[in-house]
Amino acid sequence: MPPRKSSQPASTTAPSAVARPIVSSAHLVSPHSAQMSEFEFGLIVAGNAFHRWVVHCMSAAGLKDLTALDVLVLHHVTHRARDKRLADIAFIMNVEDTHLINYSLKKLQGLGVVESSKNGKEVTYGPTEAGKDFVARYREIREGCLINALKADDALNHDIGELTRLLRVLSGMYDQAARSAASL
Repeated sequence: MPPRKSSQPASTTAPSAVARPIVSSAHLVSPHSAQMSEFEFGLIVAGNAFHRWVVHCMSAAGLKDLTALDVLVLHHVTHRARDKRLADIAFIMNVEDTHLINYSLKKLQGLGVVESSKNGKEVTYGPTEAGKDFVARYREIREGCLINALKADDALNHDIGELTRLLRVLSGMYDQAARSAASL
């Protein structure tokens, strides 16, 4: 028996999908700003990708078994070739829990890439020569794996500059919102 022909014409286009925001927590989507929920999901994904990147890049540079915070602390301690106090590192990195920074500093000291010095009561931290070498190797790998990918797209570099400005603005908004929530 031959197959029955449908009286409906065959559809040549896929059914239209309803555009929904891509979010991690649909219950938080506000009718006033679905974009903020989409941004937060993007921030989660980008933050995790960035953390994975810095860990793998430093591992490729030869310094293995570090957390993303450890890597970022090492970079900050190396920044501008000036020793830094624990409180200053935490402040600049916007880390409220100084014990997390302290733990990273102790770990990095144990690996011989950070050293502390005492001037009166003040303890400061700076990179050792080995630490500087690892950071220099990290930079080489970063240039080859990440920055070279940006060279082909000048518009993307411009967009990154604008995104940086927006992230600073949103960072201030989140900090203010955190202070407001803490006072409730």
